[in-house]
Amino acid sequence: MLTLDHIAVSAEALGPGTADVEAALGQPLLPGGVHPDMGTHNRLLSFGPDEYFELIAIDPDAPGPDQPRWFNLDEFSGPTRVTNWICRCPDIEAAIAVAPDGIGVPWQLQRADLRWTMAVPRDGKLPFGGLFPALIQWHGDAHPAPRLKDTGVRLAALRLFSPEADALQAALNPLLRDARVTVIAGQAPRIEAVLSTPIGEVIL
Repeated sequence: MLTLDHIAVSAEALGPGTADVEAALGQPLLPGGVHPDMGTHNRLLSFGPDEYFELIAIDPDAPGPDQPRWFNLDEFSGPTRVTNWICRCPDIEAAIAVAPDGIGVPWQLQRADLRWTMAVPRDGKLPFGGLFPALIQWHGDAHPAPRLKDTGVRLAALRLFSPEADALQAALNPLLRDARVTVIAGQAPRIEAVLSTPIGEVIL
């Protein structure tokens, strides 16, 4: 079974994206780090002890990988917005085996004492137009969420708008039990995150 781990908000550049998110949430994002293997960097926000929010963008000072970057960032443009969600699993190889085709291949990654394996699609594009969750397996006890200052922001709902709603729901049913995640018929794939914040409900 999968467990929601974090959501990813993509931006054309980290600085302007940070300003966009901080203005919407009324909360400062915290320093994240760099992903040398992918040529990306991020900033973070707590969603409580087990979940978090990641703002991610291409790092202009880092070389890219020999394949497209994760989260289809090489083709990203436009407003800062939610583009992906990430679920953790106890056995990523087993999760990949039952996930839809195109979920990706395992990449071993590390930053300081954080160690994880992520399924990264060879073309950078996750199934169902990016609406199927990316898969992650954390190794050891280290995880970003409990290290972040808790400002009271929580993920209240995650809405997946899909032109393949029935097929996406069928793919998720055996893997995920989370009442916050709903699949809605839509003309084009998009993700909407509803956040409970100290300034009220915010939809990204």
